[in-house]
Amino acid sequence: MKTSRRFPLSRSAAALALAISLALAGCGGGDQPSGDQTAEAKPAEGQAADKKVEAVPVEVAAVARRPISASYSGTANLEAPSEAQVVAKTSGVLLELLAEEGDQVKAGQVLARIDPDRPRLEMQRARATVSKLENNYRRSQELLASKMVSAEASDQIRYDLEAARAAYELAKLELSYTNIVAPIDGVIASRSVKTGNLIQLNSSLFRIVDDSRLEAVLNVPERDLATMREGLAVRMLADAMPGKSFEGVIDRVSPVVDGGSGTFRVVTAFPGGQGLRPGMFGRIEVVYDQRADALTVPRAALLDDAGQSSVYAVRENKAVRVPVEVGHLSGELAEIRKGLEEGEQVVTAGKVTLRDGAAVEVLNPPSAAPVADVAQVAATAHAGN
Repeated sequence: MKTSRRFPLSRSAAALALAISLALAGCGGGDQPSGDQTAEAKPAEGQAADKKVEAVPVEVAAVARRPISASYSGTANLEAPSEAQVVAKTSGVLLELLAEEGDQVKAGQVLARIDPDRPRLEMQRARATVSKLENNYRRSQELLASKMVSAEASDQIRYDLEAARAAYELAKLELSYTNIVAPIDGVIASRSVKTGNLIQLNSSLFRIVDDSRLEAVLNVPERDLATMREGLAVRMLADAMPGKSFEGVIDRVSPVVDGGSGTFRVVTAFPGGQGLRPGMFGRIEVVYDQRADALTVPRAALLDDAGQSSVYAVRENKAVRVPVEVGHLSGELAEIRKGLEEGEQVVTAGKVTLRDGAAVEVLNPPSAAPVADVAQVAATAHAGN
C-alpha cells in the first residue's frame, strides 16, 4: 500500500519544480536586453552625429597687389565727322560713270559726266557776243576821240560788253558743271544714279565719307564730369572685329550737362583705316586713372549690403564678414583701400549660403608655388640639361 502512494507524489513535485523554473526563466528574460534592442540603440547614436554642423564648401582667392586702372565704359556707333552729298549743279543725260561704291577718291576727281553739248553751245554763243561787243567798243573809242559819237553812246557799249563777258563766264561755269567732281577726299559710300539717267538740277548722285578719322560720341553721367578731359586715351572693341582693340583719344568734352538725361557728351576720335568703318558698333573704355601697385581682390568676392561693401575673409577655417573700402573697379578686379591685408584669403564662390562665423571647407587651397614659378623652374631645369 505504501509503495503505490510514492509514485503520485514524485510526479507532482516534478511538475511543480518545472513550473517554478519556467517562471523564473521568464522573469530573467525581461531583465536582459535582446539582440534587436541593441541594434536599435546604434542608429540613435548616428542621428546625434548627423546633428553636428558641416563645413560650407567655398572657393577662395588671395588678396594681392596688382596694377589697376579706373575707367568709364560705354557703347557708341562710329561716325564720320566729314561727309558730303554730291549733287548735280546742272541738268542733262548722264553719259559716263567713273567711280563706284567703295572707291577711294580725292577732292576734285571727276566721278561722272553729263552730256555737255547744250552748255558748250551756250558758251560759244556768249563768246561770240563778247567778241562782237569788244570790236564795237574799240570803234566807239576811236570815234569818241574824233568826237563823232557821244560819250553816252560809248559808255553804253562798254556796259553791254561787261554784261556779255559775265554771261560768257556763266556759260563756261555751266559747262564745267557737266563734270561731276568729288568735293572732299574719302570713299564712295553710295551711288544713286546710272548711266543714261536724265539728271535734274540738285539731284543727289553720290555720297562720300571721309574715313581717315572716325568719331564716337559717349553720353557720360554727370558724376564723371570731373574725370573726363581732352587727350585721355581710350580703347575700343568693335563687335564686327572680335579680338582686336583700337586706340584713340578724347577729342572734345561738352561743357554743358543735359538736364533731361543728366549726361554730357564726350567725343572720342580714332584714326581711320585698320578695318574700321562708319556705322560700326563699338564698346569704348576711357582710362582716367592708373595705379601700378594696388591691393586688389576679385570683383566676385564683393558683397553689397545697404551701400556698405564687405567680403568674407577665411580666418581659422571660418568665414568672417569684413567691411572694406573699395577703390577703383576694373574688369574682374576691385581695389581694396581699407579692411584687408595682403595675402589674406577671401571667398569668391559659395557666398550665398555663408553666415558670419560659419565653418568653411576651402575647395581650392593655394598651392605651394604659383603656376608661373613652377613653369619657370621646369624651363630652367630643361635649359640646364
